[in-house]
Amino acid sequence: MAGHSKWSNIRDKKGKTDAQRAKIFTKISREIIVAVKEGGSGDPAANSKLKDAIAKAKAANVPNDNIKRVIEKAAHGGDGENYESVVYEGYGPSGVALIVEAMTDNRNRTASDMRHYFDKFGGNLGTPGSVSWSFDKKGVLVIDAKGHDEDTVMMDVLEAGADDMQTEKDVYEVFTDPDAFGSVRDTLEEKGYTFLSAQVEMIPQNYIKLENPDDVKNMQKLLDALEDNDDVQEVWHNWEEPEEDTES
Repeated sequence: MAGHSKWSNIRDKKGKTDAQRAKIFTKISREIIVAVKEGGSGDPAANSKLKDAIAKAKAANVPNDNIKRVIEKAAHGGDGENYESVVYEGYGPSGVALIVEAMTDNRNRTASDMRHYFDKFGGNLGTPGSVSWSFDKKGVLVIDAKGHDEDTVMMDVLEAGADDMQTEKDVYEVFTDPDAFGSVRDTLEEKGYTFLSAQVEMIPQNYIKLENPDDVKNMQKLLDALEDNDDVQEVWHNWEEPEEDTES
């Protein structure tokens, strides 16, 4: 089995507030800007990284007009020229492994923030490679199961070149090799599928349950602090979140 995707940890949480959605839009916009800069083109057909960022934006319900506006701004030398991608690795309470992907225009500021969060909530920031060995990089596409027959979806995703599919409550999670992610996504889109989530993820090889209530509280505070930071794009971890917390 491919493991659990990030969707498994967030799918049962209540709908995001307008402020949270605005923050997500801002972060994805930054990702699009950097993709245009690094890929050297505002045309997704000629820039696979931009194409992936657009797919992620659409899955997050970013309006098409917003996406187009950000691409045009970036293609004409707009914001984001000094942003760079940085990855931080470390441990949370009781050895929970975390990978934090950030885009920053000030490495010193972001590194200081990361160190502060880890220290404050019972963890410690590690060195590159200290936890990433325990994660697998996979393309993940999440499809709403409503209106889709499981056997038909399974046949379609395997024909598209996916590695595996799992049924999780009312969604299908499709796993691909990172290099095949774009082609699998495009093939499924051509078949009429839309995605609740579409991105390359770091999936834990194993999970840690936290038994101590203080550890649970600190772990949630650490995740909240990281995800609220403007420089942080994604947070991957191997904490097996309790059901009662995902309902709150």
